Amino acid sequence: MLIPLNRSRFEQLIPLIGTGNQYKYCWGKFSDLLRRLLASVLGALVIFFGRLTALGESFELLLFLIGITIGTYWLWGPIFWASRRNAKYRKFPYSGFWRGEILDVFITDELVSTEETVNNRGELVIVENRERRLNLDLGDETGFETRFQVPIRRQYRAIDAGMIAEMVVMSSQPDLSRINRISDVYLPQINLWVSDYPYLRRDVFLEVSQTLRRQSMRSEPAPRRRPIPQERYRE
Repeated sequence: MLIPLNRSRFEQLIPLIGTGNQYKYCWGKFSDLLRRLLASVLGALVIFFGRLTALGESFELLLFLIGITIGTYWLWGPIFWASRRNAKYRKFPYSGFWRGEILDVFITDELVSTEETVNNRGELVIVENRERRLNLDLGDETGFETRFQVPIRRQYRAIDAGMIAEMVVMSSQPDLSRINRISDVYLPQINLWVSDYPYLRRDVFLEVSQTLRRQSMRSEPAPRRRPIPQERYRE
């Protein structure tokens, strides 16, 4: 099932400014925080020494404001990077709510990155960093199929083929005939989100999902009552 979404609803699902979950994701590990702190300190020092040679009070005030902005980069940086991620999805003019099922579930070893190092003999060695990933093959009754891949997490053990899957799809075509991007996946039967980066505002998505589920239930024809055989009334 694929139902088009209007632009206002889509912008609620993937907002312009990063959400709390997105901010938490982009905050990263302690090493990421240290890198942002280092960038903030170095930037603030450059602005500070630039103020010493500033010409005019207006230019000095401008450098002061820039210094404050750069000095707090460690704090607002995650919002900026989350918003950039969202912008890559928001650029598509058309979107839709998709509901299908999991066709297959399997695990693969994926190459994450490579590093060049030198061994004891002074020889250059390329080290491959691999990570196990969970793969979900998704499809629906129209024949649409796609593969969704995420890092493995403990809560994903409950996922099985045949479960209902829901997500938002993005397209550059008005009729959604070609899907360019897909969002994180929600499994309503076990109330589980499958994702790496949380693109969707989950409260808005659940509202859309429940509304469409109620509408589809009302649109389904009522089952016809089978006539009761007369023999059941005979004594």
